[in-house]
Amino acid sequence: MNNEALDDASIAATAHLKPIAEIAAAAGVPDEALEPYGRHQGKIDVACLGGGEPTGAVVLVSAMSPTPAGEGKSTVTVGLGDALAAAGHRTMIALREPSLGPVFGLKGGATGGGNAQIVPMVSINLHFTGDFHAITSANNLLAAMVDNHLHHGNALDLDPESISFKRVLDVNDRALRRIRLDSGGGRETGFDITAASEVMAVLCLARDMGDLKARLGRITVGFTRSGLPVTAGDLEASGAMAMLLRDALKPNLVQTIAGTPALVHGGPFANIAHGCNSAIATDTARRLADVVVTEAGFGADLGAEKFLDIKARAADCAPTVVVLVATVRALKMHGGRDKADLAGSDPTAVAAGLPNLARHVRNVRRYGYEPVVALNRFGTDGDEELAVVENYCADNGVRCAITEVHARGAAGGAELARHVGALLGQTPSYRGIYPPGADVEEQIEAIVRQVYGGDGVEFAPEARAQLERIRAHGWERLPVCIAKTQYSFSDDPSLLGAPSGFTVRVRELVPKTGAGFVVALTGTVMTMPGLPAAPAAERMDVHDDGTVAGLF
Repeated sequence: MNNEALDDASIAATAHLKPIAEIAAAAGVPDEALEPYGRHQGKIDVACLGGGEPTGAVVLVSAMSPTPAGEGKSTVTVGLGDALAAAGHRTMIALREPSLGPVFGLKGGATGGGNAQIVPMVSINLHFTGDFHAITSANNLLAAMVDNHLHHGNALDLDPESISFKRVLDVNDRALRRIRLDSGGGRETGFDITAASEVMAVLCLARDMGDLKARLGRITVGFTRSGLPVTAGDLEASGAMAMLLRDALKPNLVQTIAGTPALVHGGPFANIAHGCNSAIATDTARRLADVVVTEAGFGADLGAEKFLDIKARAADCAPTVVVLVATVRALKMHGGRDKADLAGSDPTAVAAGLPNLARHVRNVRRYGYEPVVALNRFGTDGDEELAVVENYCADNGVRCAITEVHARGAAGGAELARHVGALLGQTPSYRGIYPPGADVEEQIEAIVRQVYGGDGVEFAPEARAQLERIRAHGWERLPVCIAKTQYSFSDDPSLLGAPSGFTVRVRELVPKTGAGFVVALTGTVMTMPGLPAAPAAERMDVHDDGTVAGLF
């Protein structure tokens, strides 16, 4: 069927989906391990998979610095997985679950696009199997138990002013950023979005139920008046939290339009969290497939850095190949063109934006990889503009493939799959930009100077005091998770391209002792986003027959 003229939602609606049991069987999932959630999605009980080490090669898809125009990284990830499967590789895709915040905010759906989508699209984008709700409930149970402890005498002598653990909601709601509670003497707090919560990070980094419970128990909610940390374990909350997360811990199995199996599990943001799907899903995919195509959120300075410096170290899943998605329109914006003026051909603006891509290429090489550039083609791209990128790659020894998976599915990713396939036999060559035992301050300096290209770091007085507390409690060797704008290498979203001469300002350091990292909040980045002036929700509806409109 020729569906090139159809929109993304129509393509997804007309796709022929196989029963989930058929997808599971083809992927090597035994009947006893599959827990169907309807006809086309299910969960995998990893404990029923039997033995076997995770040996599949990981292909990490990242990107140049994104723009509000959108670069189609998830679409390329899905299309590459389909293309590798079509080329004969036993392939599985591993992606994050969409958060309702972006779905109803600025970005809309997050399941790929065109002929490179994971399906059932509507279900995945909306409530799916309930994982986000379970994470929200577990998080807010702990928050309620904190305030209940204060109400009933505060036997642990928890200082209300030190409580850093917040409630969460999977909606962009700026009105909840700062609230005042009746408990604890009327203390001030706020909400984070669920995707930024420590419980989300814990679920995504846990290896099994035992590890999940241990990590939940280590979550620091605040400090006693004498300065000692108080944890979820101290409040005896971790068991009940784990109970709420029992089913959410199991990875979700779906399929692409082409029938490639996909695990969609966990959903931390990469600008305010670590931005990768769950370690359990990645491990499961590596046990079932020879090649696992996964992505890390936003540009390589955010998601890929955190995948390599946090997830790969914690879960022993260093990638074999790294792909960088680039687009002509993103290069134009980084070259000085306005978002509203991207349609006309402008090879000069494309060339002016190349330093942004070049810095990402340099960074991937610093981690020990030779990247493959996936030049995601849009209908407005001119041949001369595409040639600018191809020539840059050829001149700098970078593999490059024009990718048209949105329009052509697996066939549009065949060249990209050939480049990736040629690198699959190599041994992962990951090397960190800082040693495993580096201090938090040393890590931040290394990332800012070597990855972002900045001149250094400035710590706000509050952050400096928090750093001393982190050191006093022996947490200074935890990896750092930097929260910053996705639009710039700096902490200023207006500095596009490849800026230099800037200093990154760390305003707050938050130890996430359950997740096992320290969050460094920079610039004006928020852990509870707000809706734009015209949110995507305004364009959405459900018809009388139950079909959804406006999700894409």
